[in-house]
Amino acid sequence: MAAVPANRTRTRTRTKTRTRTLVLAVVSIAVAIGFAAVVAVPAAKDWYQNRHDESASYTSGKEAKADRASVPRWLPDDAMHVEYAMRTTGGDRLLKATLPTSSLPATCAPTTPAPAAHPPGIKSSWFPGHAAQRPVTRCGLYYAYLEGHTLYAWQANADWVAANKR
Repeated sequence: MAAVPANRTRTRTRTKTRTRTLVLAVVSIAVAIGFAAVVAVPAAKDWYQNRHDESASYTSGKEAKADRASVPRWLPDDAMHVEYAMRTTGGDRLLKATLPTSSLPATCAPTTPAPAAHPPGIKSSWFPGHAAQRPVTRCGLYYAYLEGHTLYAWQANADWVAANKR
């Protein structure tokens, strides 16, 4: 059998090495793109959907109303532990506060029969997910209810838009 020239063996070895390098590069790039899709795309989607949401905590209703003109004026000044969230591109609002008594503010009116509430258009960890099934009162444009001394209220964008049409 004839011996294979050394330069031909080196050429085959270089070709195999280049092929392996190319395959490793392609696989590495595919893994990197897959990882980015799994991590970056959901993060970007969450940012995009919630980029107009703002929230704040206040020690009192008076402090909340002084800080934000969008906090409802019917919120008692002596309400405590106020949580407030809003969407800056419309009228969606969430509100949670501890009231000094177990009754709603006097400006809130019970509705009979209960209105078909628009569900909250935004979410927050401190606001119950079942709120839309519980409204018993309207406080201005807000749907509201009490659990003990805790007031939960929200304003739906559709109601806000309807009230602000001119």
